[in-house]
Amino acid sequence: MNKLTKIGASALCGSLAAISGANAGALTVAGGIDMTWSSMGQNQNSSSGNPIGIGSNYTLSGSGEMDNGWTAGLSIAMTNANAYSNTNVSVTIPSLGDLRISQGVSGSGIDRIDDITPNVWEEAYASGLSTGINTVGGVSGSANIEYTPNMLPEGLTARIAYSPSGGSAGADKTTSGAGNTVGGGYDVIVSATDAIHGMAGLTLDAGISSRSNKGSTNQNGDLDENTLAITYAVGSFTLGYQMSEEDLGTSAAEQQYDNDGYGITFAINDDLSIGYNKYESKQTNATNVTAEADSVQIAYSMGGASVRVMSASADNMDYNTGAAYDRDNTVISVSLAF
Repeated sequence: MNKLTKIGASALCGSLAAISGANAGALTVAGGIDMTWSSMGQNQNSSSGNPIGIGSNYTLSGSGEMDNGWTAGLSIAMTNANAYSNTNVSVTIPSLGDLRISQGVSGSGIDRIDDITPNVWEEAYASGLSTGINTVGGVSGSANIEYTPNMLPEGLTARIAYSPSGGSAGADKTTSGAGNTVGGGYDVIVSATDAIHGMAGLTLDAGISSRSNKGSTNQNGDLDENTLAITYAVGSFTLGYQMSEEDLGTSAAEQQYDNDGYGITFAINDDLSIGYNKYESKQTNATNVTAEADSVQIAYSMGGASVRVMSASADNMDYNTGAAYDRDNTVISVSLAF
């Protein structure tokens, strides 16, 4: 995205300056807007709402280099309607790797690969139908520290995320999350490309997560998650499959989620792509309901503008089997990046 504003900064934050003085850096702003029209199918109430939607977001990003050769980065993300999303601070140590402290909203640990099945716009369940499908999240929802080592062989990337307790980051010199039923834990994710396994176009991703339960009803173990994904790009096609599992560590009500996702995309040319994405999630409960979502998508880009169309359907939304929980819609989007 293009820079909107550039502001000189002598240091990213006081704590980093205390480690080693930072040279002058830059704070930049990048953002975009997404305008949509959502048309619900015949099995939905036609008076359900106005079909026009506007999404806007921007991110403040800063960086600087310290006297000892370390680099520091800052990211503050704002989502739709100027809603605060996440803040993270990262430090790169040349001989060790990257350390990132995240406030705990998204994008750390196993949440990085919660669903990486190929699509040309969004996941099958992200069409605006509010499917309620549950994927893996790990410690990402809590304030956490993520480490990315830089001494691994080429083609192999690993990340380790740790949260000492549940809850997002508190204010300066405070704690948070004392009353959460899910406590601290760790995530480990690994990605391998053809540079290490030798098969061109093939990427393998895997992740595990374990968090403690703190007095939740019917607790009988930790909250454990795992996922495995395979993606293969050949010519203009990209195909992928991903499975994931979440064991809630409880003996009643919702106990487990077993998920399968599929995707295939085709790049017609540099600007135009089409794709199909499908996701199934089985909830282990008294009724063992499987929620499903699938979508066909078309995306066209021209410079900083994109036009996308998605036709999607969802069955058993929120893991309910009533007729009202089977829905479909078509979404047209025009997106501008600044």
